[in-house]
Amino acid sequence: MKMPMRSGNPDVARALTNIVWLGLERLTQIAVAIVISGLLARYLGPDAFGKWQYANTLLLVIAPITWVCGAEILVPTIVAKPPAETGAVLGSAFVLRMSVSVVALLLTWAWIAAGGVDPIVGAMLAGLAVTMLFREPFIGVINAWLQSMTYSKPQLIASMFTAIAKAALVYLLVRMAARASSFGWLWALEAAAIGAALVVYYMRRHGGTLGWRFDRTLFRHFASAGTVFWLGLICMYLFLKLDRLMLAHRVSFAELGLYSAAQQLNENWIALALMLSQTIAPAFVYRVQETPRLKRNLLRLFAMTAALMIAGAAVLDALAGFIIARVFGPNYAGAASIFRWAVWLSVPAGIEAIGNLVVLKFQARYVLLSKWLLALAVAFAVNAWAIPRFNGYGALVGLAAGYLAAASVNFYYIRFRLRA
Repeated sequence: MKMPMRSGNPDVARALTNIVWLGLERLTQIAVAIVISGLLARYLGPDAFGKWQYANTLLLVIAPITWVCGAEILVPTIVAKPPAETGAVLGSAFVLRMSVSVVALLLTWAWIAAGGVDPIVGAMLAGLAVTMLFREPFIGVINAWLQSMTYSKPQLIASMFTAIAKAALVYLLVRMAARASSFGWLWALEAAAIGAALVVYYMRRHGGTLGWRFDRTLFRHFASAGTVFWLGLICMYLFLKLDRLMLAHRVSFAELGLYSAAQQLNENWIALALMLSQTIAPAFVYRVQETPRLKRNLLRLFAMTAALMIAGAAVLDALAGFIIARVFGPNYAGAASIFRWAVWLSVPAGIEAIGNLVVLKFQARYVLLSKWLLALAVAFAVNAWAIPRFNGYGALVGLAAGYLAAASVNFYYIRFRLRA
């Protein structure tokens, strides 16, 4: 007898394989991020490390501008069009994304040249910003094509190997006592390598040619469709980085380095913990059509996520001093107390992420935009009051308030949408 997975539903087997590779890639990225952070924190010291973290924060605020024509628009278009039209779809999306990315990069460089940021931060950001030329135009477009086939393995393998190579190069530059501004270019090199690998893979699957072409109608469609989702994502990333943006204007870069060290570990913990919930979301939320069953699944997901986050936060709280010392060294002992409080943010973050699945399931783009606008406004108001009084702890209060505001919108929408 053949295995049911092979004869019954090959799509399920493909999806499960994709999930395994996604999990491996996420674990690799988290491990590499922690290793690199530890290397750079010890090498640069709190002040320069704070500037490095601030440069990364600025990039993560600027980069969403290039996310025009997101996967929620591009993937369904690829699926709906016949294979002969794939070249036109990808080519039109590439032109749009590359145009926006070039403009974003030039404006970023112009801002740096005009002295809009600390010279060392600017030198770091100059290299980091080049990643925008490769992430969305090349990696994002080809990854959308892979997603349309439920086959992300090539992109995930490329990401894992380049991440490990980047960690090795960071170690090499540290051993060579390289300038702080040199490290940003490694991130640009990583993005270029992934983009090149995916282009080669795509060409091999299409007879050795790229075959992309520009279609004016598709270009206009991509430029207008998904704008609300795009704005919502920009607001979301502004909210997630607002603590460091506002804190940088109130404390020294050394203090910002301590706060950023704690938050980077915390963000990796949240990403790891949420991965489980996001992995099972398609089966428990997206594919469920019966309202009573969806409600039951949501209650289970909320309970599971809350339990996981509370248990993990309790362990990390207890081990905070040991973890900070092992990863960042004795110069970052002050980050331990911030980390103890920060890990509890995973509870509202996890609850919000589960509620957000319903918003995405029903494509409620205006709810998504309104939610992150509210979270951004609430966090800004709380930060403006709390940061001058409590410094980094005030920034954590702002994040908590923003997460609670976003979760409240989710709960209101769930109650409204599933009231039957």
